[in-house]
Amino acid sequence: MNTIKKEKKEVIKMENKIEKIDKMHIMEEKIRNETLSFDLNIVEVLENWSIPHAVREIIANALDEALISNSDDIVIYQKEDGWGIRDFGRGIQIDNFTQDENLEKYQGPPGVIGKFGVGLKDSIAVFHRHGIEPEIKSAFGTFNIAMASKENFDGIETLHVMYNDQKIDMIGTDFFLRGVTEENIKQSKDLFLKFKDSRVIENTKYGDVIEAKETLNEVYINGVLAAVEPNFLFSYNITNLTSSMRKALNRERTNVGRSLYTDRVKSILKAANSEEIKEELADQIESRSTGEQCDEIAWREIATIAIEALAQLDKDAIFITEDDMMYNPDIIETLRMEGRNIIVSNERDYDNIQSEDATTFSTYVKKVEDSFEFEYIDETDLTEEEATIFNKTKQIMEMVGWDEDDDIPEVLISNKLQKESDSSLGYMQMFSAVGIYEPLYNRITILRSQLQSLSSYAGTLLHECGHASSGARDASRLFESELTDYLGVVASLAIERAEELSRRKASNNSQEVVLE
Repeated sequence: MNTIKKEKKEVIKMENKIEKIDKMHIMEEKIRNETLSFDLNIVEVLENWSIPHAVREIIANALDEALISNSDDIVIYQKEDGWGIRDFGRGIQIDNFTQDENLEKYQGPPGVIGKFGVGLKDSIAVFHRHGIEPEIKSAFGTFNIAMASKENFDGIETLHVMYNDQKIDMIGTDFFLRGVTEENIKQSKDLFLKFKDSRVIENTKYGDVIEAKETLNEVYINGVLAAVEPNFLFSYNITNLTSSMRKALNRERTNVGRSLYTDRVKSILKAANSEEIKEELADQIESRSTGEQCDEIAWREIATIAIEALAQLDKDAIFITEDDMMYNPDIIETLRMEGRNIIVSNERDYDNIQSEDATTFSTYVKKVEDSFEFEYIDETDLTEEEATIFNKTKQIMEMVGWDEDDDIPEVLISNKLQKESDSSLGYMQMFSAVGIYEPLYNRITILRSQLQSLSSYAGTLLHECGHASSGARDASRLFESELTDYLGVVASLAIERAEELSRRKASNNSQEVVLE
């Protein structure tokens, strides 16, 4: 009897235990099926963000996840009531809504777009403000957005993530945006280089050079539009960010100042080896004189690269300054007759030309000067007629004001002035010089053939004296002014001499009349 009672008690005890276990399972199931909430605690909402800005963040996160997890490419799809962005990475979790700065992205592989974990929360707040209903799914559950009371602050509602952590058999994250339009998606995709029909001309370790557009060119940072540049020669995608760029890059990424990316664009162009890029830069240097040029050419380093490119592509190019152009019309005319492509550069760029392929005005002039080869003649070797003319040198120079107190140039006679075999001077060979003034040596050398007549020698001597006294080159305004003064002095002397002879002749005639 006692045994039976004992067995009944054990049965009842077991039934009670089973009942408790069943109740616990029921409670656990209830808990699993209930929706939990997480306060986003958003204080600042980006009021200037539109729906496309918010969609941009979702697309950027999906692209980053594909890159970081090395998973399949993302998919952007449409349903009747909205659009979705799907990646095939590790799947979003509730912890992803808590980050302020995502170190995984900050220190991630090259090409990662994101930097701020708050970008996800910002976009959610913008969606809510515009009446867009996000529904996010991953293997870790389903996440929706709603206003709810803040814990321990009754009557205060904040934006919450409402989530069900029941597992879903799926890969990656599906971010569906109920209420987003096709135009919203189009505007968002326009902010990404990935969705543009753009041709990359060259990849460098700093970023990509992208073929110029017919309208405005653009600057991308890791594939996301950062700025529009109306006067850039190319578009660029900066993929290697400096630490200062990472720190300075704002949460919005767009409309950033040019100072943020200028150095990186320079680095991209300096690292580029494409002939197409060099030709485009060279064309910009050629068109400078028209006043139309891209902004990149205003940067000293890039102008130097462009000049070197033009020098390599066009062997007839010669680089001169505006002053060279103004004060050396004779040489400029010679260059044109030689078929040279005259490229006017500012002083800064001209001084930075270092390429051995580039011909500058100064190197050209030096080459001309170096082409002169002299065969000096001693005065004792002149013929009697030549010596008679040469001995009038001092007298001729005194006529135009040279005296012993001046630094009078030495005057020498040479059998030749220029190498006969120098074929590199082109058109210059057709004009054999008959005299030359060398300021370095304060020396005038005149070709011996000029001593055939006093007029030819005097004319050549005065011409070179004009260079010595004015310090100017042929055909310049200063040189012509000096020659004009010389002509005036010589003409005055000639007239005075003629009048004196006339007076003497008249006086002699009068004396003859008296004697008769």
